[in-house]
Amino acid sequence: MDVHLRDKVLLVTGSTQGLGVKIATLAVASGVSGVMVSGRDAERGLKTVASLVGRGARTAFSCANLEDAEAPHRLLEATRAEFGRVDLLVNCAGLTDRASLLDGTHETWERLFAVNARAPFFLMQGAVKDMLARKAPGAIVNILSMNSHCGSPELAVYSATKGALATLTRNTANACLASGIRVNGINMGWVATDAEREMQSKTLGQGEDWWRLASAKMPLGRLLTDDEVAQLAIFLLSEQSGLMTGALIDLEQSVIGAPASAEGL
Repeated sequence: MDVHLRDKVLLVTGSTQGLGVKIATLAVASGVSGVMVSGRDAERGLKTVASLVGRGARTAFSCANLEDAEAPHRLLEATRAEFGRVDLLVNCAGLTDRASLLDGTHETWERLFAVNARAPFFLMQGAVKDMLARKAPGAIVNILSMNSHCGSPELAVYSATKGALATLTRNTANACLASGIRVNGINMGWVATDAEREMQSKTLGQGEDWWRLASAKMPLGRLLTDDEVAQLAIFLLSEQSGLMTGALIDLEQSVIGAPASAEGL
């Protein structure tokens, strides 16, 4: 199967590290004509752009802190100014701060919802308006989480943001049915991304070897990789995913609804 994104312009949020970098890199390898890298850290952003230079696609960086309500608008304007349009959007940026029902604060609620739900909504709004104005098809992929189904107690606020984005994914897909604009989401399982490594090893004090212990407890003996998530994202952005829209794909080594203690065959 020839999965490609030839002659498309892609905007990826959170693409200065981890999964976002993998998606941007794989998109360039898949033939995009342009990719806008975005994140809060200018140094990392420029480093990402430098790593993609000479690989066949124009690449630019726009610094954006999605806690700022105006950041989505500025990011979309920067993409249009650089490339003339937005064909593809991946909402990859996200915060994973821990906050339970008992210790969640107004500040944490506002911050996580601003980045994980509000920013993707307005980025989708702007991208769809651009596509509609050009009467052009397009594709959007939202990086969600298995926690959108429920989540563990310490992830109450985070899980709520991903649940909100899951509903927005389907709602936007339904609204765009007649426009050739497809919108899908990936409920990502446990991945040792850069942010997760920082959270587990330092913030939560699990040590540098945390991922080995975590992997040993998983059904298939390892954590999901960001390469696997990136490959699925590229497929969903591509025409090879056909008419698929409004899908929320559980990319995880478990089956929702199955007993947690099931031993299998």
